[in-house]
Amino acid sequence: MVLACMVILTGAAWWWLWQGGAPMAGQSPGAMPGMEMADTLPGWSGAYLASTFAMWAIMMVAMMLPSAAPMILLHEVFTHKRHLGMAATLAFALSYLALWVGFALLATLAQAALIGTGAVNAASLAMGNRWLAALLLLAAAAYELSPLKRLCLAHCQSPVMFLSRHWRGGIGGAIRMGLTHALFCVGCCWVLMLLLFVGGVMNLAWIAVLSVVVLMEKYAPPAWRADRVLAGLLVLVAMLILVGQP
Repeated sequence: MVLACMVILTGAAWWWLWQGGAPMAGQSPGAMPGMEMADTLPGWSGAYLASTFAMWAIMMVAMMLPSAAPMILLHEVFTHKRHLGMAATLAFALSYLALWVGFALLATLAQAALIGTGAVNAASLAMGNRWLAALLLLAAAAYELSPLKRLCLAHCQSPVMFLSRHWRGGIGGAIRMGLTHALFCVGCCWVLMLLLFVGGVMNLAWIAVLSVVVLMEKYAPPAWRADRVLAGLLVLVAMLILVGQP
């Protein structure tokens, strides 16, 4: 039942992104309902911020819930053995998503600020300046090799180890564990989420690529050194952006 709920919620989020990413009358390809307001209303208007926040929140569910699925399912196994019921797992999952919704709020404000300064195009929601895009990619590559990234990733790669170290009983304990796991997860992935501004925030293919990267980095065998491979790919893409455009 827990798995079915996650599949339905993730599927609904991806369906919404697919519908929002489809070309519509009066909108450019990749625009979502409400994005056309960016050209007619101030970037900090309530209507624009609300639609942008909804976009980011749903996108975080679509991208991050699959990567959290092994942890949530294992949490349900733990609670089932202790006869605690599904309420604790629900609290764990919702608190995990709540922190990512908080990140969506920060991303909304960042998007409005970047559009206001002209760093991000209001129609494509992507960086138009190749130097800025390359700099963000290089910053993401550097973060991949940082001690903070390794620390956060270590807590995300092994659900069994995480639950063994941080287990707390009851609903309150589940909420605390969900927030703790989400905090480490945000620490792992926040720079990768910012790369959405490179390929386009509503570019469905780019969203899918980053989702797969997050999933692979969390659960790839340590011997693969996924962080180093990803850092190298990010540097390569940055260089291609710089030399591939006049």
